[in-house]
Amino acid sequence: MLNLALTGFFLFLLILGTRRPFIWILCYLYIDIVAPQIISWGFLSQIPTSLIAFLAAFAGWLVFDDKRDSRFTWRQGVLIVLFVYCGITTLTADYPAEALEKWAWVWKALIFAIFLPFTLRTRLRIEAVALAMVLSASALIIDGGIKTAMGGGGYGALRIFVENNTGLYEGSILSTVAIAIIPLVAWLVRHGTIFPDSWPSRIFGAALVFACVLIPVGTQARTGLVCLAVLCLLYLRTARHKVLIIAGMALAGVVAVPFLPQSFVQRMDTIENHQADQSASTRLGVWKWTLGYVRDHPLGGGFEVYLSSRVSYDTVVTETTGALTTVTRQQVVEEGRAFHSSYFEMLGEQGYPGLALWLLLQISGLWQMEVLRRRYKTCKDPQEAWVAPLANALQLTHVAYLVGSLFVGIAFQPFILMLVGLQCGLWSYLKRIGQGRTGVPARSGAADEGAANDRSRRAPRTMRLGPESRSS
Repeated sequence: MLNLALTGFFLFLLILGTRRPFIWILCYLYIDIVAPQIISWGFLSQIPTSLIAFLAAFAGWLVFDDKRDSRFTWRQGVLIVLFVYCGITTLTADYPAEALEKWAWVWKALIFAIFLPFTLRTRLRIEAVALAMVLSASALIIDGGIKTAMGGGGYGALRIFVENNTGLYEGSILSTVAIAIIPLVAWLVRHGTIFPDSWPSRIFGAALVFACVLIPVGTQARTGLVCLAVLCLLYLRTARHKVLIIAGMALAGVVAVPFLPQSFVQRMDTIENHQADQSASTRLGVWKWTLGYVRDHPLGGGFEVYLSSRVSYDTVVTETTGALTTVTRQQVVEEGRAFHSSYFEMLGEQGYPGLALWLLLQISGLWQMEVLRRRYKTCKDPQEAWVAPLANALQLTHVAYLVGSLFVGIAFQPFILMLVGLQCGLWSYLKRIGQGRTGVPARSGAADEGAANDRSRRAPRTMRLGPESRSS
């Protein structure tokens, strides 16, 4: 039954896209995030679903879409330079065969991130992409949240749909994304027009946020706990009742601790005592090896260069029995361990130039969202009250990702590159319809028409995603 449902939904999206080609964009987002071909055991597992959706998305825009309002942003230029540079390092990689395997999906994620902003010409499309990303990720998050609430989970043991450890199905990556999308969930509930603010959407949003918080518990991924702590602190920046919220967070933490699995509490304790945890010691060892490697190879070694790593370290275990404390040291030697950090992943694989381009892409995104947040936070036009909250949500999501990236190698994770494309699309759209605010270009006649048409579609039943209307 699950196989039939997944196949039917995929075919439904393809058919629906023949009338509204933008649906093919959303279809690709769904395919690349959920990866139904992994879950399915029938038709979908036998065909290149991702490639079909990828080609349909491009063809739909190229053939049918109105391109007069499409704009090229300089961050897309950074993505293009990064794409070319990664292609060059792949050709000269230390491990050519393994590098090509990673390049096979990295190039597609980069190209789609470059392409996505061209299609985001209206508020409706921007919201639709954000909604598709959140709902697609929520398929995995809700499944994991339910299993965690029912007593399942454990480090490397939480099974999301199928036994798989790639993409968002990997525990630490899913934990990072689950915490990162919380601000987007809150924005969609409050400011969404596809599903307007109502009690059903609020209940679903609250339940989804709760499931997001449960994912770090179910996966026992320390990365998710760190991301959640940082997100809570940053949320206070724009909160009205800071003292009340801090007290509520503290109370929630105290109440939750007795209900947490003992295995989760023990694993979180290793954040403070990393020398007792082999996983943390491996990370530090690989990071030290990476710094040594780039001293001799400043341009990096290409994808999967970590396969040549060899690290040696001591684990320290302290046991206390009464008044007697025993300290045991054990030397561990490991080879070919992954970077476990996006920053060191970029440094080792792409060298200093690649790391600089990647950091420029991330920092510029934070800066652009901060500019939009400040510019529109005092906006008195009710039709533009959604802008500042969305910019703030995208910024918080980005920060959570960057924090998680400290401990997980997700520099080219497609979900995050989609987020970058969404940021570029929002920046380009608002620049085009700017109303003469400081640093915002005045509207042109065509932009006025597009903005007016956007405002005329506040009622969900009048919304259009297709090319039939100039305002779409």
